[in-house]
Amino acid sequence: MLLLLGMIGMAAGQVLLRNFFDGGVYWGDSAVRVMVLWVTMLGAMVASRDDSHIRIDLVGRFLQELQKPLLQSTVARINYGFTCLILALFCWASGQFVYYEYVDQSIAFAAVPAWLCEAVMPVGSGIMALRYALHTVKLS
Repeated sequence: MLLLLGMIGMAAGQVLLRNFFDGGVYWGDSAVRVMVLWVTMLGAMVASRDDSHIRIDLVGRFLQELQKPLLQSTVARINYGFTCLILALFCWASGQFVYYEYVDQSIAFAAVPAWLCEAVMPVGSGIMALRYALHTVKLS
């Protein structure tokens, strides 16, 4: 919540400083982008914990109406497995990206290294991949 408030405050402050004082914080826009990334990944991790994320599941809805529990369970396992696979691939790719940012010693804003700001991507997607692997296994 504090991160969200900081993001809103920084964005609003930038708008006010630009419109009324012809200035702004030099690294403010970059900081807001990093905060959006963190809020997004943290929100996705919270949603994956309870499996309460937004989903487009036409087949699952259709199967619910048919009331075939075994078929519903099978389709849910396939969905969870596919989600786990995609998240694992994203974890690997974002880990490579963060590693290259570390090697390049890029700066995100102020004196904060870019890799530190972006580290939430492989960590968050790895946690979500593990959660969906558990959802796949514990589905009954």
